[in-house]
Amino acid sequence: MADTDRPEAIDAQALDEVVRFTSELIRIDTTNRGGGDGSERAAAEYVAEMLGDVEIEPTLLERSPGRTNVVARIEGTDPSAPALLVHGHLDVVPAEPADWTVHPFSGEVRDGVVWGRGAIDMKNMDAMVLAVVRAWARAGVRPRRDIVLAFTADEEDSAAWGSGFLAESHAELFEGCTEGISESGAFTFHAGPGMRIYPIASGERGTAWLKLTAHGRAGHGSKVNRDNAVSRLAAAVARIGEHRWPVRLTPTVKAALTELAELQGVTADVDAPGFDVDALLAKLGPAAALIEPTVRNSANPTVLEAGYKVNVIPGSATAYVDGRLLPGGEEEFHDTLDRLTGPDVEWEFHHREPPLEAPMDTPTYRAMRAAVEHFDPGARAVPYCMSGGTDAKQFSRLGIAGYGFSPLRLPEGFDYQALYHAVDERVPVEALHFGVRVLDHFLQRA
Repeated sequence: MADTDRPEAIDAQALDEVVRFTSELIRIDTTNRGGGDGSERAAAEYVAEMLGDVEIEPTLLERSPGRTNVVARIEGTDPSAPALLVHGHLDVVPAEPADWTVHPFSGEVRDGVVWGRGAIDMKNMDAMVLAVVRAWARAGVRPRRDIVLAFTADEEDSAAWGSGFLAESHAELFEGCTEGISESGAFTFHAGPGMRIYPIASGERGTAWLKLTAHGRAGHGSKVNRDNAVSRLAAAVARIGEHRWPVRLTPTVKAALTELAELQGVTADVDAPGFDVDALLAKLGPAAALIEPTVRNSANPTVLEAGYKVNVIPGSATAYVDGRLLPGGEEEFHDTLDRLTGPDVEWEFHHREPPLEAPMDTPTYRAMRAAVEHFDPGARAVPYCMSGGTDAKQFSRLGIAGYGFSPLRLPEGFDYQALYHAVDERVPVEALHFGVRVLDHFLQRA
């Protein structure tokens, strides 16, 4: 079947279902508190039921009880085509109900908006995928290539119970997959009056969560102590927090800068000697916020642990740092941390995942751009590198190139990125409707 002959499968039922599924998944509390403390089982069973209803056979997999993943495969029409992975996580970060306008696990639909933890990150995408494949089953539609669906546990911590477990212990379920799509891309970014862009991720910074430890001489708080572990640690943490990392431009970031500059009518030669990325960012208006976090490595101190009584100098002190790495920046990062911590503070990787860079000059990436622009004429899809990371890191171990593509058309003033892990997380109903239409269009043609 030619791409032009493929029918749009989204019907009124699919539009209703994507809203209902988002709401009902939010009501299932899948809070991930880290360190293995969480349970996705109820949400996984819900997903499995929705797939089984339309005769898509789900497989439920657990590394330990309650930490449940769902995998299913939909056969395509072209056996020679490589398979495409579509993955979304079922867990969410914690939410304190007292801080919210509505209860974070209510899934309330109010004034055309679905509220609750996971509305953006990322039960909305899980719901969109379910609505699309169920619509295909009703319409008798099959995609061109095999589609492997994965709904994972533990993305909001180490992924050890989720995609890491699947990649390590069940690689056979992803046989033939060469590319994958997931969260954090293809959302509307209003870059100026009448200027709508859709950043589609083809890169991710790597994860480098660090543990710093300082040792010293324990003693009484009233005594002179030149070997104070807290002082040593505090000095190292301050140096890390104040460090200005050098510019490092990846192919994805260069492409993003070039296309955004063109949209703003600005001349930019990102490969020119002495190119000043900060000067260009200053000319890009609101769109600079998409790029600024990804032109450098970063390291942000986040946790301090030391002492147990005000008049006791402890013998050790510990800190944690959220480090992020660009492709090719690992050696620079390591050497810089050695220098910033100095001889009195040890550091090690608490959790580490590689940076990713996926090709942009591919039929799949072009199909993603085309699908978004088809349903929002006048908008422009652009390359994008995520400042954080996704389950694509674990699936990359299987040779799967990962892209951020969970399409949403958002109204002006709706700050999508600010709602990640934030209070009053929510998603417009119309954004979900747009998303299922775009996903259907893309997945049939990818």
